[in-house]
Amino acid sequence: MTQGTRRRGHRARAVLAAVAAVAFGVAGCDAGGGEKPGAAASRTSSPRPTPLWDTRPDSVAAVGDSITRGFDACAVLTDCPQVSWATGDSEEIDSLAVRLLGRAGAAGRSWNYAATGARMEDLPRQMARAVKREPELVAVMVGANDACRESVAAMTPVEEFRADFEAAMRTLREALPKTQVYVASVPDLKRLWSQGRTSALGKQIWKLGICPSMLGDADATDTAATERRATVQQRVEDYNEVLREVCAKDRRCRTDGGEVYAYRFGTGQLSRWDWFHPSVDGQAKLAEIAYRTVTAPGP
Repeated sequence: MTQGTRRRGHRARAVLAAVAAVAFGVAGCDAGGGEKPGAAASRTSSPRPTPLWDTRPDSVAAVGDSITRGFDACAVLTDCPQVSWATGDSEEIDSLAVRLLGRAGAAGRSWNYAATGARMEDLPRQMARAVKREPELVAVMVGANDACRESVAAMTPVEEFRADFEAAMRTLREALPKTQVYVASVPDLKRLWSQGRTSALGKQIWKLGICPSMLGDADATDTAATERRATVQQRVEDYNEVLREVCAKDRRCRTDGGEVYAYRFGTGQLSRWDWFHPSVDGQAKLAEIAYRTVTAPGP
């Protein structure tokens, strides 16, 4: 064998030894717990995606008007939040919060920022207070007072109603992009008039200023009165369409599909003082509608 041949053989053995050393080192790293490419990904399951709608939110804030405050449900011209359909703790109601969180949970993780007399223009401020609690669900019922004004002409214009609702939703979304929203429709005020006008006491209470655009001159059935009530009813329907349209643009917002508007409140579901606001039984019916909507698998 020539000297050149010996040198080439020596180099070949050196290369093979180096390759073997690298291979052994890699194998040794794997055996000792080192990561192979893609090993961590294969062993770690992908995180479960957050559902767009959680049927069991862990906290509830309520915003809105006198209905959500339980006005006239327990005593005349008085709020009674313990029977609120949204957050009340009364066993007679089984409010939305109690049904979702349990009675103990509702006591510590539900908040009511509704106000008697509130209109849609008040909703952004109420929402700003609610977001400080970081609720997983916000329950909304507002709009009746926008139609219940001193006259038809004073009712909130539909586009102002829309702008204020959109502003309230922006307030929520800028702070809490994943919080869910349940929106109840505005009740059929004409239906409430037709039921309550059978009560002499109720009509006397109405004269104190409850929804004069609909309830004023409660016994009048002339053309002017009929047209006035029809105009108020149409405005309520327009408000409900706004609620539906704005909510539909938000993937984490659900309306009741018009169930509150369609619900045929009878005398048993109306306050025995004003025959217009929901009674305790009426509040319970609102809670049922809300809970059914929130826990439904789809909108």
